[in-house]
Amino acid sequence: MATGFFHLPIPKNETVLSYAPGSTERAALKKALADARAQVLDIPMYIGASEVRTGNKRTLSPPHDHQHVLAYYHEGDRQHVAQAIEAALAAKELWSKLSWENRASIFLKAADLLAGPYRYKINAATMLGQSKNAFQAEIDSACELIDFLRFNVHFMGEIYRDQPESSAGVWNRLEYRPLEGFVFALTPFNFTAIAGNLPSSAALMGNTVVWKPANTQIYAANVIMQVFKEAGLPDGVINLIYASGPDAGDVIFAHKDFGGIHFTGSTGVFQNIWKTIGQNIHQYKSYPRIVGETGGKDFIVVHKSADAKQVSTAISRGAFEYQGQKCSAASRCYIPSNLWGDVKKYLLEDLASMKMGGTEDFGNFINAVIDERAFNSITGYIEKARQNPMNEIIAGGRYDKSKGYFIEPTVVVTKDASSITMCEEIFGPVVTIYVYHEENFEQTLELVDQTSPYALTGSIMARDRYAVELATQKLVNAAGNFYINDKPTGAVVGQQPFGGARGSGTNDKAGAKVNLLRWVSMRTIKETFVTPTDYRYAFLEKEK
Repeated sequence: MATGFFHLPIPKNETVLSYAPGSTERAALKKALADARAQVLDIPMYIGASEVRTGNKRTLSPPHDHQHVLAYYHEGDRQHVAQAIEAALAAKELWSKLSWENRASIFLKAADLLAGPYRYKINAATMLGQSKNAFQAEIDSACELIDFLRFNVHFMGEIYRDQPESSAGVWNRLEYRPLEGFVFALTPFNFTAIAGNLPSSAALMGNTVVWKPANTQIYAANVIMQVFKEAGLPDGVINLIYASGPDAGDVIFAHKDFGGIHFTGSTGVFQNIWKTIGQNIHQYKSYPRIVGETGGKDFIVVHKSADAKQVSTAISRGAFEYQGQKCSAASRCYIPSNLWGDVKKYLLEDLASMKMGGTEDFGNFINAVIDERAFNSITGYIEKARQNPMNEIIAGGRYDKSKGYFIEPTVVVTKDASSITMCEEIFGPVVTIYVYHEENFEQTLELVDQTSPYALTGSIMARDRYAVELATQKLVNAAGNFYINDKPTGAVVGQQPFGGARGSGTNDKAGAKVNLLRWVSMRTIKETFVTPTDYRYAFLEKEK
């Protein structure tokens, strides 16, 4: 058994490759895309040591080319959920007792595999399966997932080093035990990095995991699992299943060994999960940890002193990168009357230059939304906006799903600050702008704070520092990630820990030490070297 106080590698954020014309990475990624499109994969579930194929096959296709088949995955049922739980519990003892440096080594190796031999494979899988352009895939499935793995190992070391003081004759120490039971990781379609982080962060701390990804992310999730296995992750530590949500929930949330959930998804689903856990609380061995990041109605609020070109760029990128399918995407903007003319001009120029199409063409900034259900929901909001006489659609508003689920970047200008597209999460390429009188900045801040039940991200754009400070104070609870003179997207692991409160989740900050603390249960150990043999204290002695 190894002994020593080991120094972990100092993490650094992975360098984002440019994929510029003529670059080696561009050629490598194009080859990976061509190779992926040229084959049809058969994707199993991973339960314990087994690759499980049920024969109940479901199709995976690019959202931007839904007639093309990338793969078939094998759908599971309640029986497979139960098997995954059994596998996780069977693996728990050996995994939890494995020395922490060996757990660290597995996930550090996984990071290096993603940075090296798997980089273009994971990016191509994300581009094809989730319709992300090359840059959005690079910052997500390569760089952010690599950062999560490396920084989480670093945070684990910081946690283990945090120990109590000891008085004379006593040695106090803290053990950071994994949770009792298993952890359920329920991951979304929109970020491959989140899909990899939610199960691996819990596993790093000694937990075993049942992982259910969104069906529309299975194509890249399969690559993540291949990386983990090649990195040496033991069988049963992370079990990847493709059961329906109701099947998974019915089995998992009724199990006595359910120890916690790591979730990213919709607010409604998370609230129902919380309710179910509460109803079943008497069945569990321990109170489960509930960690969730949910929806957002993220804002850009602009002061009259801001730069109009900077504002328009923040809107173009913040609202329309990855078709607005980010929890942090700018969805409502408050623009002062003195700047609106220039902001509108620059924004329309940006939109006119954006090309839309498949991810294989690197000239396309806009790609498809994830599936037909999302397409119908987003276009429904566009039509509701169109029917409101208080609104004007000044750009976009058109859509087509004949080949892929394409929706033009759409800008709605409203005179009603409480209209539906100003209040409800849309999760698509739609931004609504409310133009306020330039002297009503403070009242507008109150409006921003009160309009939405969410509190995920938001930004203030101003050159006036008094305005920046006022917005920072007034909007203290309106966003868990607050940006000054920038778009409200693009949090970097180790730099801007990510998460929000109110209707946006538990604010347990992915990409920070605090998140890993949720996956341990501390035990305090006090050892006394010379044990007392007389109950009497000095104060009991008689005075002389």
